[in-house]
This record gives sequence, structure tokens and C-alpha cells, in this order.
Amino acid sequence: MLVLMTDDERLPDPISAAKHLPKGSMVIVRSRDPAKRAQWTRALMALARSRGLLVLIANDAALASRCGADGLHLSEATAREALRWRAVRPNWFISAAAHSLRAAILAKFVDAIVLSPVFETRSHPGRRAMTPVRGNRIARDVATPVYALGGVSARNAALLCGFAGIAAIGALVP
Repeated sequence: MLVLMTDDERLPDPISAAKHLPKGSMVIVRSRDPAKRAQWTRALMALARSRGLLVLIANDAALASRCGADGLHLSEATAREALRWRAVRPNWFISAAAHSLRAAILAKFVDAIVLSPVFETRSHPGRRAMTPVRGNRIARDVATPVYALGGVSARNAALLCGFAGIAAIGALVP
């Protein structure tokens, strides 16, 4: 499965990028600007229904509820809230970010984990990547499906194994 992560700086038009995703892909809507996040969500929800995409909203359960999103994406810092959201919204798909094995193990009651950065990434220049070897090990050691994020490209995706899919920003832009 492919996961498109929206990004304020690197993906100015997530709707165009989402139009190229295959059926069954997921879009995680993230934006620091609440108005932009709501605007993207409305547009992506309309597109998702016609194209068979899942839409999760990052750390904004109120917006996810209002717009009828498929679920919620939690940051690593808020992943511990998954149990509460699972109880309140049992039909939601809930994912969480993780940046280490420990964080992936602690992400309980989620349907998926987005592990990053697996490779060096332009989103976080200077941040040390975990490497595909370590990422593969984490993906295999965690019972929850794990998606690789961070510097994943057509060239290096073949180095990944054990992941449920790939999450990306720039690599999924047509």
C-alpha cells in the first residue's frame, strides 16, 4: 500500500498528487495551518470517495469527525492516545508515527505505524536516518503493519523488506 503524506513545504498541491494514487492507497493530511488542513481535507475527502482512497487526519480528531475521514494519524508524542480514540471511534483506522524500535513497540491499539526516517530525507536535513537494515528489523519485530517513510524512492525501495508499504511525500509527486 502507498501512503501519501501531505506537507506544507514539499507538497503544495496534495490533491494533484492524490489523483495519481492507486485504489486502496492512503492519504495522511498534515498541515501546521488549521485552515489549510481543513481545505485539503475537504478536497481530499471528495476525491477519496470517487477513487477508493483512505483519508486520515494528523492529530486533529475534531476535523476527522467533522469531515467523515476514515481515521486519525497520531504523532509519536500523541500515540498513547490511540486507546482513547479506539474506544470513542472503533471504526476509525488509526496510525501513529514512530522514530525508533521503542516507539514502535509502545504504539499500542493502532492499525499501522509510520516509521521514519528510514533513509536520509529532505524533510529533515541533518537528521540521522535509521538505515534500511534497522528499519527492516523493526518492521519484522513489530506485530503491527509498518510503513517506511523518509527518503524512500524507486531506487532504494528494493532495499526494504518486512514493511506493509511505503509512505512518501516527494516520491509520490507525478
